Amino acid sequence: MNWLETLRTAGDAVRAHRLRSLLTMLGIVIGISSVVLTVGLGLGAQDKVRSQIDSLGSNLLIVSPGSSTASGGVRGGFGSAATLTVADAEALADSRVAPDVAKVAPATASSTSLTNGTTNWTTKVVGTTTTWQDVRSRTLSSGRFFTAAELDRAANVVVLGPDTVDELFDGRDPVGRTVTADGTSLTVIGVLDVSGASSDDANEDDLAVVPITTAQRLSGSTSSSVANIYVQADSAGTLSAAYQEVDAALLTSHDVTASAADFSIATQDALLETANSTNRTMTILLGGVAAISLLVGGIGVMNIMLVSVTERVREIGLRKALGATPAAIRRQFLLEASLLGVAGGVIGSVLGVVGALVLPSLIDQPVSISAPAILAALGVALGIGVGFGVYPASRAAQLTPIDALRSE
Repeated sequence: MNWLETLRTAGDAVRAHRLRSLLTMLGIVIGISSVVLTVGLGLGAQDKVRSQIDSLGSNLLIVSPGSSTASGGVRGGFGSAATLTVADAEALADSRVAPDVAKVAPATASSTSLTNGTTNWTTKVVGTTTTWQDVRSRTLSSGRFFTAAELDRAANVVVLGPDTVDELFDGRDPVGRTVTADGTSLTVIGVLDVSGASSDDANEDDLAVVPITTAQRLSGSTSSSVANIYVQADSAGTLSAAYQEVDAALLTSHDVTASAADFSIATQDALLETANSTNRTMTILLGGVAAISLLVGGIGVMNIMLVSVTERVREIGLRKALGATPAAIRRQFLLEASLLGVAGGVIGSVLGVVGALVLPSLIDQPVSISAPAILAALGVALGIGVGFGVYPASRAAQLTPIDALRSE
């Protein structure tokens, strides 16, 4: 019996017991579809995190202040001190100090209630310079950004985020209108495009951007301290060099050592790695559950194949009496198990792809379809069919013709 005839015979045996074959494949179907969806959810989450971090700006370094210590000795976390100033940002923008730095944007941040007529909304007010738009890679959907002249004279102008516009103006174009912040009227000169980025404590589309001089006047503060300094490197290739230059410049200007640094520098890669670590852990956990499903499916294949061998003892004896070799018998049962595994893998992959297309609209979470994951899943399904079919096939091949034909 050649391979083609063996394959046809194995197919006939699988089709002869459709319900049993379907129930046998069920474990594999569940396991494979779980693998496809698990990998898709993990990749989708990583893509979402990467897009959100990329929306912060390209080739970006984020410099944050160090921690503060209260009079009682209680230490705050990083960012709670006032160790960064506008002068630090100006120094970093000097090409002689940091030659691999393209642009620098200091930023202050405060929560302020904005009012438009009878409508009010509390949002984050960012005070910064004219370079903020380029450093943060933000574009405008309408209007313009403030100018250097408006920065110098602390003009009462503001650029709003799209979510803030929705809350204060109900989606109407606000350019040319005014909003009130702490009793001061600010003219809306522009609206930012949607970035889609957010974190646990900030929505990058819900903010109001004003000149840093205006922000200082609104808060009544005479301090030149800033909440963050955003630094853009010349290119991705010079990001590491820019990091070293910024670090060295601030250590020198603050007269501190690296072990006692009163600031921290975060890169996009570091942010991405931190954000993705949890996603990887969950992916591994869910993948383990899927692996258990595949193991159960493989055991099901082996059990059904053993039942099939028991039911077909006389058939095996007759084939051997007619000249079938043990290798031919073993090959037939291995092909039957392989067909069950591959069929379960195909059905599971299809269900996984369908789930990847449907789930995003239900859970508001992107799910990526990974071709390598699907191919790997099909390979695993075939491996399960072969691996768990070896023992039943070997038992069938070892039956002697006389004993098999004598069996009732």
